Order: sequence, then structure tokens, then C-alpha cells
Amino acid sequence: MMGPLIGISQCLDERGRWHPTREYAYLDTSYAGALAQSGGTPILLPLQEDVSALAQRLDGLLIPGGDDFPPPHAYPPQIRFETVPSRQLAFDQALLAAALARRLPVLAICYGMQLLALQRGGSLVYDIPSDLPQAGPHQLPEQGGRHGLAIERDSKLARLLGDAPGPVNSQHHQGVAEVGHGLRVCARADDGLIEAIECEDGEFCIGVQWHPERMQGPHRERLFSGFVAACRVRARGGA
Repeated sequence: MMGPLIGISQCLDERGRWHPTREYAYLDTSYAGALAQSGGTPILLPLQEDVSALAQRLDGLLIPGGDDFPPPHAYPPQIRFETVPSRQLAFDQALLAAALARRLPVLAICYGMQLLALQRGGSLVYDIPSDLPQAGPHQLPEQGGRHGLAIERDSKLARLLGDAPGPVNSQHHQGVAEVGHGLRVCARADDGLIEAIECEDGEFCIGVQWHPERMQGPHRERLFSGFVAACRVRARGGA
């Protein structure tokens, strides 16, 4: 039996990274793999017009990692920003708004967590090393780079992860400064940087700054299984 339909927004390349005259929609296959292994049916979502109608067809939404949010002021030239294309940002904002309006389960990862915070009126740290020089490193090696994670005990995230909370991987230089209305901080890194947020109303709406899709073992399994289970309830008409 087909599992719940879970949309994953794709990243847009409009700068000719693969071909100088073409645009590409792309996505790390580990997102779809993690959903499928947990019983979900991943649906890749390129840019399109009727976002409201699209959200009506979904049982859940995953906003994956992506490029940088444009900073509000100039930074020194040695600090590089790979900014998200404006068309992709507009699509992701509209898609997330439509999913939240329908009370769909949402899992927001890295860029996705930051988008969720901004959607609720929060704010970002645009470059951790320069804006928060007291913070520890958060752009760690892909293989083996980990930092600790302190999770709020009374959070939905804590109930999902149980005794497998961390440590977690880390490949970001932007982060969440303020979470926005209706959200709460549910995990922090060792240096106090916000690492996870969730909705206060009990809905499955969780943002994580790390990349659980790239982690193996109980951590990945419990987080994605919990998300897919919430999507399955939604598909069956549950609240």
C-alpha cells in the first residue's frame, strides 16, 4: 500500500552550475530515501504556480537544506554567501504557508528550519563566525564532524528521539536568532546556538538545523518514522 504523500521542495540552479544555458531542479537523494525507508511516499516538487492546489494533494511537507538567505547588510568580501534564488525562496515561502494553513505535518531541515522561523516573524544569524565569534564551529567535516545537542525534555523532539538525541552533524554558517510567534526552541548546541524548533500547539511542525537524512541509526529512523506516522494520520483524515 502506498504511504502518505510527502512533498519535498527541490533546489533551483539558475546559475549554470551544470550547464551554462539551462536551469536545473535538484535534491540530495537521501531525503527521499529516509522518507521511503520510514514508509512515506516522497514527491519531488519543482517550482510551479498553483501552490495552494499543490498543498491540497499532500499529506505532509519536508523543506530540505538549501542555499543562504541574503543578508540585510554588506559583509566583508571574504565572507561568501551562496544566496537562494529569489524564485525558489518565493515558492518555498508560499508552499510552507499553504502547508501550515492546512495544518499538514512539516519537517524543516537546515535552510528549511530557518525559513520556518522567518515565516513566523523570527530572525536569523547570517554568518555565525562573524556575528557570533564566541560560538563554536558549525561547518564541520561531512564525515565524522559532530557536536553535542541538548534537547528540552518536555518537547515533541525529545519524545521522538528518546535516548538517541545526538551528537549531530553540522554544515551551516547561518542559523536562527529568534524563533518567531507560535514556535519554541527545543534543542541547542553546546555553545547555545538554536538547533531545533517546534510549534507550540502540538502539531507535528519541527525544524532541525542538522541533517538527519545523512545520519544512520536510531536518530534518523525515529525522527523520520515519527514524521511519516504524523503524515499517515493526516492522510487518513486525522486531526
